[in-house]
Amino acid sequence: MSQMPQQAAVSKCPNCAEPLESSDRFCGACGYDLSVVPAPPQDHPTLTMSGSAGSGDDPDWPHASEPHGSGTPAAVHLPTDLPGTDSGGSPLAAPSGSPVSPASGVRFDRPPEPEEYPLQAPDPRVAADATAPAEEAKVCVACRAGRVDNDGYCENCGHAQPRERDHMEQESGPVAAVSDRGLRHHRNEDAFCVGHTALPDGTPASVAIVCDGVSSATRPDDASLAASEAAGESLLAALPRGTHPQQAMHEAIVAASQAVNALAEEPATAREHSPHQNAPACTIVGAVVTSGLLVVGWVGDSRAYWVPVDRSAPPARLTEDDSWAAQMVAAGLMSEAEAYADERAHAITGWLGADAYELEPHTASFKPDRPGVVVVCTDGLWNYAEAAEEMAEAVPSDAATRPLHSARVLVGHALDGGGHDNVTVAVLPFPAPPQGAGSA
Repeated sequence: MSQMPQQAAVSKCPNCAEPLESSDRFCGACGYDLSVVPAPPQDHPTLTMSGSAGSGDDPDWPHASEPHGSGTPAAVHLPTDLPGTDSGGSPLAAPSGSPVSPASGVRFDRPPEPEEYPLQAPDPRVAADATAPAEEAKVCVACRAGRVDNDGYCENCGHAQPRERDHMEQESGPVAAVSDRGLRHHRNEDAFCVGHTALPDGTPASVAIVCDGVSSATRPDDASLAASEAAGESLLAALPRGTHPQQAMHEAIVAASQAVNALAEEPATAREHSPHQNAPACTIVGAVVTSGLLVVGWVGDSRAYWVPVDRSAPPARLTEDDSWAAQMVAAGLMSEAEAYADERAHAITGWLGADAYELEPHTASFKPDRPGVVVVCTDGLWNYAEAAEEMAEAVPSDAATRPLHSARVLVGHALDGGGHDNVTVAVLPFPAPPQGAGSA
């Protein structure tokens, strides 16, 4: 329902200023009748919001007028269009470097901004809620849909994702190598080392080492990596000292064998927990190319091939396998075709590892009478180009000038053939080009 407006209670006597109670009708000190309400004082604002000021001393503000009675509103005046005056009506003195822009009326009298602003310490509650930007999830290379877990497998299809060693390429001066996991294996157990140096007389020398981990052994990938690194370091250190390349190759194989043997040095408790583990093992093949000498060395069934630039000249295989098939052929018990068709053909009889019967490094020196290339590879390649003539057909004609490209082509040849094994190949031009030369 509607209510009449009520008068507000007075807190003190208007006559003697004595404090009052809300229920008092008369002042207890002076007897003033509180029912008599004094008229409210008049309010005199300093400036009116519209119209003229109440005092004649105030400045006259211009009235908006209609020009020529056209009915068009007069132009709007900005505050900066009118002269300012002080309380006495005198014009305001413009300070030097007026903080007001005449054109826009925007003030520029703020204090100069510092070059740097102090940063407030973050609120720990806000910081706790803020999450760091998540790394972009890796997508499976096989199904292109599943996320890859921390172990490197797709959570959708279970496919193992590429690892760092799944495909490797390296070029060092005139020598290059490529290694690939292949199409069937779950990891790459091959490894290689390539490099170039100079002999004491300043002539160049190229080096390549290729190792193939024995899959039936423990940690074959570690064995091949350790052997290739140890052999490569040994060769690149011995050749500049003047060691004969064939002797340097022998010493490099011994150094590689020692590196692989060291992997088998485990605490006694490790064998207790894994009694069926065997020692890490791998094969090795290497080549040293100088201006007039070609040296190869090997243990196992990885191979080296000679392919001349002039394809009318015959190619050659420079190594003999340490394998069951090679032994059958050497003993005259089987033909080469029969031996390598047998399921025992690739059973090796020589390898690097603590459980090898005896270390017998094989080395050989050659002095080719024409330019060509040396192909150093694992059985992942030569399984698809076993004979020297087949290998020569697979090697590009410009291999001597484009070794890296040629190594890629040869790996592709193995993958096109089925890629049943890891594939590693190094290509070295002969004679070794001068320092600074490389693949095109």
